[in-house]
Amino acid sequence: MYTLRRWWDRNWLQFSLLGLVIGTAWIAKQTQSAAIFEVYQLVTRPFQSNPPKQEVMADAKTLELQTRLEEVQSQNKKLRELLGYVSANQTKGIVAPVVGRSADHWWQQVTLGRGSKAGIKEGYIVTATGGLVGRVISVTPHTSRVLLISDASSRVGITISRSRYMGVMRGMSSDKATIQFFERVPDVRKGDAIATSSVSELFPSGLPLGRVESLNLSQSPAPEAVIVLSAPTSYLEWVVVYPGNL
Repeated sequence: MYTLRRWWDRNWLQFSLLGLVIGTAWIAKQTQSAAIFEVYQLVTRPFQSNPPKQEVMADAKTLELQTRLEEVQSQNKKLRELLGYVSANQTKGIVAPVVGRSADHWWQQVTLGRGSKAGIKEGYIVTATGGLVGRVISVTPHTSRVLLISDASSRVGITISRSRYMGVMRGMSSDKATIQFFERVPDVRKGDAIATSSVSELFPSGLPLGRVESLNLSQSPAPEAVIVLSAPTSYLEWVVVYPGNL
């Protein structure tokens, strides 16, 4: 008995480790290594280059919700600006979304999501925060097509607000336009505000168009100026439509 006890005192650690190994192997077999895999995942997660699928999906959902919230806030801000712009005018306008715009004709035309059912007619003028945008050229019951003032074929009679000199503005297929003056020596300066003319046949007078960016008074056959359009023609999302006799 004494000999057996001495032998156990010398070898109990080895037997204990062997038992632990056998027990671990049996548990792994019964659980198909699920428990060990979970422990491994927990320990090595900080060092894994690719996060688990659940984390990726959760992050994607969070990003989606944040994006949706920012978009709603942005749209609400634009609508508040437009409603304030409408209330500042005596004539009641029709607020309409831009629902169509071709990449090939970005500066030429847009399609609105409201038409004759909302009271829009051909020839109505289209404005946005900043001033004049264009004119309705065709209407269906639920849509309207707008010719933008930035189109190269567009012509608008203009007046220099400061000096009252007049001219004709034509689009440049960009956020700028050119003005050709009637007088040989017009009273115009860089920074002058430009508005629609009282003799314009297509648009009512006094609608903001932009400001003079540069001048070429030696241009033949008439002096010219380049203006920067005040309305955000390049990224229209909502507009206000008015009768042509605003």
